[in-house]
Amino acid sequence: MTWKIPLSDIAMGREEDDAVRDVLRSRWLSMGPVTEEFEAAFARYLGVKHAFAVSNGTAALHIAHAVLGIGMGDEVITPSLTFVATANSILYCGAKPVFADIGGRDDLNVSWEEIAAKVTGRTRAITVVHYGGYACDMRPIMEIARDHDLRVVEDTAHAVGAAYGGQKCGTIGDIGCFSFFANKNLSTGEGGMIVTDDDRLAEKIRTMRSHGMTTLTWDRHRGHGYSYDVTDLGYNYRTSEVASALGIVQLRHLEQNNERRRRIVGRYRGALAGIEQIECPFPGKTNGDSSYHIFPVVLSADLPRAGFQAALKERGVQTSIHYPPVHLFTYYKRLLGDTQGSLPKTEFVGEHEVTLPLYPGMTDDDVEYVCTAVEEAASG
Repeated sequence: MTWKIPLSDIAMGREEDDAVRDVLRSRWLSMGPVTEEFEAAFARYLGVKHAFAVSNGTAALHIAHAVLGIGMGDEVITPSLTFVATANSILYCGAKPVFADIGGRDDLNVSWEEIAAKVTGRTRAITVVHYGGYACDMRPIMEIARDHDLRVVEDTAHAVGAAYGGQKCGTIGDIGCFSFFANKNLSTGEGGMIVTDDDRLAEKIRTMRSHGMTTLTWDRHRGHGYSYDVTDLGYNYRTSEVASALGIVQLRHLEQNNERRRRIVGRYRGALAGIEQIECPFPGKTNGDSSYHIFPVVLSADLPRAGFQAALKERGVQTSIHYPPVHLFTYYKRLLGDTQGSLPKTEFVGEHEVTLPLYPGMTDDDVEYVCTAVEEAASG
């Protein structure tokens, strides 16, 4: 169907068209000079030493856990209220995800108190998710990591441009992982980035991204080698020049687009504040620290989600759910056992959260239309 107000939309224009055309005319499509330019620009933007473009955010997460030495018998503490790739990337390494609960209906990020309670002698790492673009409370999480000699991976798929205590999300832990999927604040269709300040980890990431090879096709094209060695097990997680060209342009407009998202979220919060059956998480987080990737609301227990979403659909407003809890998926119950009831806050939100439209191209009239539709849907 055609939505009056879609859930998300891509902010792209002539600059992206021209950048892609330049790549096509260059006749070099695989990872090369444009990717190097994108990596350098992204690293400068974050204030981090190393940035490596990859094929998608899941690849970034897989590499992150692999280069940290996460393996069979290890445990990694992570939230269940996330896209399944976060937990899958732990399984790819043979380790076990240990799910921790969120802060509550007003804070959909993983709770540091819950993390602390889940640490065992087998715990090797903590993988946080900056849900919706709102930063986790990283200070106590990093203290837990230091106290127990754990590594920290930041799943920053939602949070490009977000910050915590003045430091960009993705640069606080040992490794940061970004997604540039089609609905993200910075979009290349598919694609991702993995960043770190650790020189040793950076070298591992560099080789693991491309089959464990010591030189790339672009290196040999420039005459920097004729052959290569394979020094470790690696993967084909390279990106393309087309994706990197889009990323360079998208990065230039990221701050402006995130600021527009912030203003939209402010309008949402003001208009929805009086609806008793709807709670807007992360209250007070309109100070620019968030990237405002999505706008989640949590419905009261007496407002059926299916009917609420159907009513919005009738009015042409697309909605979604972020997320069905990972620990309740059939595969994870088969793997880890039926743990329903173990994460009560996550499970409540998993049953009652609805994501409303949010993208830079929304007009103020669009936001007002959605808010009116939400009020009508909530009143039955």
